[in-house]
Formats: sequence, structure tokens, C-alpha cells
Amino acid sequence: MAEERLDKILSGQNIATRTESKKLALKGMLAVNGKITKRSDIKVDPEKDEILVKGVKLIYKKHLYIMMNKPSGVLSASKDKNTETVIDLLPKELRREGMFPAGRLDKDTTGFVLLTDDGELAHKMLSPKKHVYKLYLAGCDKILNNDDVMTFAKGITSGEDVFMPAEMKIISDNFALVEICEGKFHQIKRMFHAIGADITSLKRLRIGSVFLDDSLGEGEFRELTSDEIIGITDSSFKGINSDTLPPAFLSI
Repeated sequence: MAEERLDKILSGQNIATRTESKKLALKGMLAVNGKITKRSDIKVDPEKDEILVKGVKLIYKKHLYIMMNKPSGVLSASKDKNTETVIDLLPKELRREGMFPAGRLDKDTTGFVLLTDDGELAHKMLSPKKHVYKLYLAGCDKILNNDDVMTFAKGITSGEDVFMPAEMKIISDNFALVEICEGKFHQIKRMFHAIGADITSLKRLRIGSVFLDDSLGEGEFRELTSDEIIGITDSSFKGINSDTLPPAFLSI
């Protein structure tokens, strides 16, 4: 990558503000390739140069990709004056400038939300043209039947609402797995409303080929692996196979 100012890099990695970087340099606490620098505005390549801050090597990450098991009652937003957001659940060192939830979940919806500062990847994941499928577990107030499955499979038109064909697999009277590749406002709730049902619970289990880590409790999170970063935009992964899902996903 192109060289950037050292203080800009430290700020972007949420290590130190530019003012703090200047103070660290003057105290001899910054080093590049084994040499202490008294200036924080020097140009460096963070992918090639070794940067030490207070003697600790900087592990440079151009972008962050965080899987969170979103709890109910938390907003999928970067910030809000009145309500706790998914970003608020992160520790300070992970709250980079530009972090946002890619593919928002409603306030009362739980499960897999991706937090990142990579707008390009988010676009690939969310664009309907890319056909990246997302899997949900939906509970409703209606006893579901095969007619509902067929209605979803044909696609739903309700007033001005037009939804692409979606796969539904009923797993009990009132619960079903639903897979969609769109992300329209309140989409699953509106699709169920079109078959005469109201959603009582909704949880996202998968994005692309990446499943929610079933070891994460609500509000917990971890960084994606390199393979998962690729899988999050995998448009070839499609189809519901409830037999391969962790039992915790189907606990209803």
C-alpha cells in the first residue's frame, strides 16, 4: 500500500490520536524499523515497516470484520443518543472510526450482525445483484403449512411489496427457517404478514457461507477468520439443511 503519515496510521488503528502520537514521539516511544523517531508525521508503509508503540509491535489491520451475536433491544447503528447500539457493545480498542453494522437487524431481531469499516465488502454482501443469501430462524403466531412454503417459493407480491422467491423450511408448527438474498426494510416480517402471520421472534443464523458462531452468547463477538471474510460474500452458498445446523440454533 502507499505510505501514510505515522500519526494517521495510529489514529486509524485506534491506537492514539494525532496529538497523542506527537507526544509519544517526543518521549521516544515510537520506533520504525528499529529506530526511534521523534516525529509522528513521517511517512511509513504499515504493511512493510515494523512499527513499535511503547515497545509493542503494531499489528496492522486495514479493516476489521467482527461477528456479533446481537441481543434484542440493541440498535443496529453506529451511534444513537438515546439507545444502546451494537458499536457500544465493543471495547474501546475496536471502535474504529467508520465502524458500522453491515446488514442491519431490527431492534428486536437477534443473531449474526457483521461490524466492519470495509464499505466495499459490505456492498458486495448486501447488494441484491450479488445474491448473497442470509438464513433466519423465524417464529410466528400462525401454524405454518405447505401452502405457506409454496407461497414463499413463488415470490410474494403484496400491494407495492415485491419479494423474490425465498426458501422456507418448517421445523415446528410456529417456527421455520427462511433464506433470502434481499435485504428490504422489515422484509421477513412483511413476507410473513402477507401469509397472515405476525413474527414473534427472528434470529439471523448465517450470512453467505458463514454461520453464527454458536459459542457466542448474546452480545458477544469475535473477529472473522480470513476464510470467513471470503465466505461472507459467497453467493454460491444456498439452501437450507437443518440437519447440519448446531442444535443451539434450533432451540425453540
